[in-house]
Amino acid sequence: MLFVKNPNQLPSLFDRFFDGEMFDWSNRNFSNTNTTLPSVNIKENPDAFTVEVAAPGFDKNDFKLELNHNTLTVSSEKKVESETKENEVFTKREFSYQSFSRSFTLPMIADGERISANYENGILLVSIPKKEEAKPKPSRMIEIS
Repeated sequence: MLFVKNPNQLPSLFDRFFDGEMFDWSNRNFSNTNTTLPSVNIKENPDAFTVEVAAPGFDKNDFKLELNHNTLTVSSEKKVESETKENEVFTKREFSYQSFSRSFTLPMIADGERISANYENGILLVSIPKKEEAKPKPSRMIEIS
């Protein structure tokens, strides 16, 4: 039997299985509880590290950043309460609750005392400056006596 992919159909579980996505463990966008985790980019430049967390639909007050020793934890818990009317009958209603927690071990050159964060356009940006002694120093001339 030959499986033929129909381009007019929506992707299915079979598509994910045969495309290899089901066994691609490098795509670690799910937690052990089968909830989706936000995607993260980590960038480094000579002065700092930047962690970008893609979390659209949140408010800056939904996030909690905690530094414990050299582990930075970014977490969020968001509940949307909606008021129901007295004679309202639901055919289908999905609860609105989102939460996640991601932890990152900071390198020794990170300055945990100066971490800052802001949330804009669905992206949480966490800036982690490097310690002054870890920053590259310009070359200098040494005088010979």
